[in-house]
Amino acid sequence: MTATMVMAAIGGRVTAAGGEGGYTPPSPDDFWLPLFGSGAFAFTRPMAIYLVSAIAVAGLLWWTTRNAAVVPTKRQWYVEQLYDFVRNSIGRDMIGSAHFRRFTPLLFTLFTFILLNNLMGVIPFFQNPPFARIGFAIALVMVVYLVYHWVGLQKHGLVGYFKHMIPPGLPGFIAPFVFLVEFITYFITRPLTLTLRLFGNMLAGHMVLVLFILGGEYLLLHGDGFVKLAGVASFGGAALMTVFEMLIQTLQAYVFTLLTASYIGTAVADDH
Repeated sequence: MTATMVMAAIGGRVTAAGGEGGYTPPSPDDFWLPLFGSGAFAFTRPMAIYLVSAIAVAGLLWWTTRNAAVVPTKRQWYVEQLYDFVRNSIGRDMIGSAHFRRFTPLLFTLFTFILLNNLMGVIPFFQNPPFARIGFAIALVMVVYLVYHWVGLQKHGLVGYFKHMIPPGLPGFIAPFVFLVEFITYFITRPLTLTLRLFGNMLAGHMVLVLFILGGEYLLLHGDGFVKLAGVASFGGAALMTVFEMLIQTLQAYVFTLLTASYIGTAVADDH
């Protein structure tokens, strides 16, 4: 039974124990968190975490590779394993051996940057994933969007790029319908789903963690008798969900990078 179900089952007793206000569950409005400024010009806590992540990734890679040698140190070896994973298992497999090398730096940057930002949702003192705000996901997707269209135009030319969206050998009466579907996929569906997948998973996971933790705290502080045991169970659920969320955070970084490589591979392919 989840913390939400527990609180729903004993909601009357919890509200009575907590006073007239009762328990207020978290909502997306609780994650605005401005540090200074207001409105559209506010500098928020997610912005600060985003900046810290960028500096941390750059600093970590510089520290682990600044004295790179043929016989690697332990820290250089770990980074090389991560780089080889992105280079070979994502870049080469999805783009192809003829074109993947020039896109490997982009893919490696995306993977490491997204991974650290996602893990900020469970790292103590941060515990706030920036990609739980859709604006951050949109900004990153715009980079991918511009890259795969640009390389496609470079490869095929303007007319050839649009012709490339139609598989060869289609009957003439079907080609316009296929082109329309592919056009929507290339220009609307891909960026939309890439944005919503990353944003939705990070927001939902963070909301669940906050719900378990705040619900457990409320039950422990304001409940009585067996209600306090439900609070303990809620904290236990939070611990399990933290492990599960770390898996999801890593998986989303991988999926985002994999799809980016897939879109680039489609754009530079000789055939549809």
